[in-house]
Amino acid sequence: MSSRKTIVAPSILACDFSKLGAEVERVTSAGADWIHCDVMDGHLVDNISFGPAIVEATSRHTNLPLDVHLMIERPDIYVPRFAKVASSITCHVEAPHDISKTLQAIRDANCLAGLAVSPPTPLEMIRPYLGRFDILLVMTVNPGFGGQPFIPEMMEKVSTAVEWRDREGVDFHIEVDGGINVSTAETSIAAGANILVAGTSVFKASDAGAEIADLRFS
Repeated sequence: MSSRKTIVAPSILACDFSKLGAEVERVTSAGADWIHCDVMDGHLVDNISFGPAIVEATSRHTNLPLDVHLMIERPDIYVPRFAKVASSITCHVEAPHDISKTLQAIRDANCLAGLAVSPPTPLEMIRPYLGRFDILLVMTVNPGFGGQPFIPEMMEKVSTAVEWRDREGVDFHIEVDGGINVSTAETSIAAGANILVAGTSVFKASDAGAEIADLRFS
C-alpha cells in the first residue's frame, strides 16, 4: 500500500458542461484535491473534448491545482497554452513527439510533468524516461470516453512502477484514470497509486463530499 497522501482529482469530463463553473465550485467545496482536465483531439484518441479556453475557464472557479491530461498527438506544441493555468501537464508515451523535450518543457513552465501509458502499451515504453517525469499516469480504461469499466490487469503496471521507483531511486506520483470508484480506488491504492482520477463517481454522486472522502480513505 502506498504511504503517500491520496489525492482525489475529479475529472470535469463527467460534469454538466452547461454549468461548468458551478460544477467545479461544487467539487472544490466537496473536498477535491485537484481538478482533472481531459483534453482530447480526436486523433490520438477517438473523441474530442475541449481545449485551452475551457481549462482557463475552469481555473476561474477553483483555487485547486489543475491536472491537465493531454490525449493529443502533438502535446509539445500545446504545452505553452495550457501551462498558463495548469499545475501539472501529462502527455502520452504513444503520441508522436520528442517525449524528453516535452517533459522538460513542462517542467521549465513550472508545472509537474506527467507521462501516461494506455492499456495496450507495455510499461517498458516509459522506462527510458524515469527521472524525467513527476507523475506516471496508468490508464485503467482505454482513453477517449468516460464511464468505461476499470481494467484490473493494469494494477500490474502500477505495482511494477512502484518497484522501479524504489529500485532506481527516482521519485514520482502514480496516478490512475478510468473506472475509479470506491472499490477500484481501494484496489489502486493497494497496488501503489496515490492519485485517483474520478469522474462519474464524483460528479454523479448524490453526495460528492462523501464520495471524495470514501475514495481518499479506501
